[in-house]
Amino acid sequence: MTEPAIRPAESVWPGSDDPARLLALVSDWLIGYANRATRHKYAESLGLPVSAADLDHWRTPAATPEGWPMAVEAYRRVLALPAAPAATSTNRPPPARRGRLRHLHWFRWCGARGLDPLAARTTHVKEWLDDLTDHDAAKATRDRMLGTLKALYGHLADDGIVRANPAALSRRRLAVATDHDTSSTVTLTPGQVRALLDAAATPRPGRDLLGTHRATAVVALFTLGVRVSELCDLTRADLHTTRDRRALRVPGKGDKPRIVYLSDLADRALHTYLDQRDRTTGDTRPVRAGQVRSGTSSLIATRAGTPMSRHDVWALLRRIAAAAGADLAAVADRLHPHALRHFYVTAAVEAGAELVTVQADVGHASVDTTNRTYNAAARDPGRSAVDLVADTITNSRHNRGSS
Repeated sequence: MTEPAIRPAESVWPGSDDPARLLALVSDWLIGYANRATRHKYAESLGLPVSAADLDHWRTPAATPEGWPMAVEAYRRVLALPAAPAATSTNRPPPARRGRLRHLHWFRWCGARGLDPLAARTTHVKEWLDDLTDHDAAKATRDRMLGTLKALYGHLADDGIVRANPAALSRRRLAVATDHDTSSTVTLTPGQVRALLDAAATPRPGRDLLGTHRATAVVALFTLGVRVSELCDLTRADLHTTRDRRALRVPGKGDKPRIVYLSDLADRALHTYLDQRDRTTGDTRPVRAGQVRSGTSSLIATRAGTPMSRHDVWALLRRIAAAAGADLAAVADRLHPHALRHFYVTAAVEAGAELVTVQADVGHASVDTTNRTYNAAARDPGRSAVDLVADTITNSRHNRGSS
């Protein structure tokens, strides 16, 4: 079968209405993984170029879509590929043979059908899995490739790019789950979040006072259940007082803004950061608690004063987690902003909050989404009935012994 590859042609990405935007979205997702090997693995699983030589075919298509060269360059940086293919050397072994399932990698499969990946539905994903099965793809291969899709579309759904995750399928029901399949959700305890806040607030070499306050403010804002994209989009004009309470006007997913009230913890951290930032930039007018400086500058900014990107936030969070020591050692390399959003939902529900209240706080379109988020996380052991059952068995044995 000839490859419908993502290749130089009249359309560099068959089926896509906006190839440059699609590649930029994928790059934005990949940059969230600190490990470069993971980025390569996911990109290859989707059917994207992972070598300079392969990427070179993308640089000069017959018809260049608007923004394409910039998108390709950004993708190259994400995968840390050289700017040009390495010179061929006779001392190097020949390139590895293309895999027999290469044409069934998701983006290539979509391209062969003229399907825009952003318009894919669950039926398409199931058809794709059927094709993998028909070509004798191993269960572990199908499981891995579906897992990659689920992660990508989960990211796109969370950012409001797609309405729902078409790959959010039951892997066991589809007979692709492997025996070692476990949830990848990082479930944080209150103690771990406290440790994260403490690590953020602890001065360390190479980070000035403003950087320390910025790190603390970022972690504190995540304890409100906001998405990373929402945090990056916030401006100082979004900070205000409503009903005598400090709050944020969060842009929300799908252009659905909502009001998020600040906890005392988040209010203090944000006030301290903004006050220090104004002093550092030369605006020394005092800012009283409850007062908001006018302007539309980013609420959280880089040292250069520019808006923080998702990559900036992910990298900062990983550095803080690594500095937290033993409390977060088990999850430091897997920690991501969404884990703190999950923590908010889980902690709120277990503290007795109504699901509909939590739904409004985090901006879920449906209370079912809030419920699924809570159920996807490991529950507090104290809310499990296993000890009650064990006690019943133990007491039964004691009662028999006394009869």
